[in-house]
Amino acid sequence: MKKLKEFKTILNMAKKYKLKILLCFLGIFISSFSYILIGYLNGRALEEITKLNLNNAILFLLIYLFSEIFGSLLERFSFAKLSKIETKMARECSYLTYQKVLSLPAYAFEEKTSGEFINRVTNDTSTIINSFDEIFGIVTRLIASGIIYIYILYNSYIIAIEIIIFIVIFAFVVKFFHPQLEKVHKKRKKINDEAVSQVTESIRGVREIKTLGIKNSLFYNLRELIKKSIEASNSEIDLYFIYDIISNVLKSFLEVGSFITGAILLYKGQISLTFFIAITYYIYRYTWIIENITSFTKTYNEVLVSVTRINEILENKLFPDVKFGKKHLKNCEGVINFNDVSFSYPNEGDVLKNFNVTFKPHQKIGIVGKSGQGKTTIFNLLTRVFDTKVGSITIDGINIKDLTEEDLRKNVAIIRQEPFLFNKTIRENFLLLNDKMHLKDIREYCKMSYIDDYIMSLPKKYDTILGEGGVNLSGGQKQRLSIARALAKQSKIILFDEATSALDNESQTYIKKVIDDLVKDHTVLIIAHRLSTIIDADIIYVVDNGEVKDIGTHKELIKKSPTYKQLYNSELK
Repeated sequence: MKKLKEFKTILNMAKKYKLKILLCFLGIFISSFSYILIGYLNGRALEEITKLNLNNAILFLLIYLFSEIFGSLLERFSFAKLSKIETKMARECSYLTYQKVLSLPAYAFEEKTSGEFINRVTNDTSTIINSFDEIFGIVTRLIASGIIYIYILYNSYIIAIEIIIFIVIFAFVVKFFHPQLEKVHKKRKKINDEAVSQVTESIRGVREIKTLGIKNSLFYNLRELIKKSIEASNSEIDLYFIYDIISNVLKSFLEVGSFITGAILLYKGQISLTFFIAITYYIYRYTWIIENITSFTKTYNEVLVSVTRINEILENKLFPDVKFGKKHLKNCEGVINFNDVSFSYPNEGDVLKNFNVTFKPHQKIGIVGKSGQGKTTIFNLLTRVFDTKVGSITIDGINIKDLTEEDLRKNVAIIRQEPFLFNKTIRENFLLLNDKMHLKDIREYCKMSYIDDYIMSLPKKYDTILGEGGVNLSGGQKQRLSIARALAKQSKIILFDEATSALDNESQTYIKKVIDDLVKDHTVLIIAHRLSTIIDADIIYVVDNGEVKDIGTHKELIKKSPTYKQLYNSELK
């Protein structure tokens, strides 16, 4: 019963199609009922032939023909309609799962691989929904078989008891094999997640793979994963093979046993010829159901594993959604306050300790410090990639947890060391922000970030496809395009996370120009490894061991801050 609860989410999703699903179910059921008549009609026709009543025999055969055609057409029509509903539900389920994945907290993507999330959004949703027609077929056939059983019981309780005995034995067989099949299928799914994750990462990082010369290592890793997947698949196949053999043996015993019993009863005159012929047809129907259930046991295990994995996302069983408030930032000034903020990553010590600082607008603000001292964490908390556990962060006096997601994202933009650009045209990367944005506006933002001239020199200009992750651009060009995209958001607060650390001097000069232009209208925070980027900053915060150790201009810090002086001198070497 507990496992059946896993299907609650999918059943709720099916409610909007309940009338259509009900009509499909009725169609399949009626077609199954017409098949019930076929066994009886076949028996009556043959019995009339033995009595030399040719006209009656032809009449029953004609009714048999009509029932066969009607049932077949109705069944196919109903399954075709059901397949269309399945397709809609599969897309909807995939979309909802995709939505939930993008709402998960950042640490979820550290605990789970990208391949696992990709499989849950794509493969698992399809596995669940595409089994609907199989489930419907089995349910309707079971109902029809129940009606047939009443007919059998009415004519011969002995054969009816035989059927019950075989069904009980078969139920024990299913109960024995089901958990084993489920376990091995889960294992195979997990291995496939790892394989998909490696393939995804390899394709995205193909240039680095080639230059690092690590293809063979990756080939070896993937071969090992494939080997494990094959071993898990073979275990599943072996289990299913044994299960299938036992099921077929039971099926054969049921067929032969029922026929022998029927023949004896017919010989003794305890059943009619019509019933004997009908039972030969109906027993095949029972064995057909056993085959269906045998086949569906494997499908059910796949569906159960998939629906469990989907529910972990849709019902937040693994990770909670990031929750936002209802407050809005009107005419944002860009004053940022960290109030007694302490934070640590999972299984690590404190990264920030009682962190108190105020960042004011219209200043070029630098944040420097050694690696691992909490600089990037400041940005991660401000953008709510991670949430504070102790203390609060406010923008214009409003706790960022109380802001709507739209207001927070609109007013805070970040340019990272490795900006993420979509494998679309330059224009489309901007239209993702606002699908009504005009090209002249896009160009204006690109001019502000000193990238328009380069784009206009390209053969397809703003219709140039960037490649995955913007691989067709240099580091500096990606940075400037990322800045233009941030400007298009019209964010009041702009964060630069080591945005110039890997750039050449020319690109760095361009980025500095952009930053200088932004200061008069924005709150600009810069995390810098290259102190030359922020040497002219209005104020610099030196962060060490999760705390602000010193504050001042470059000249002031050179005199009073040993940490800053050490950082500066190490850069000169």
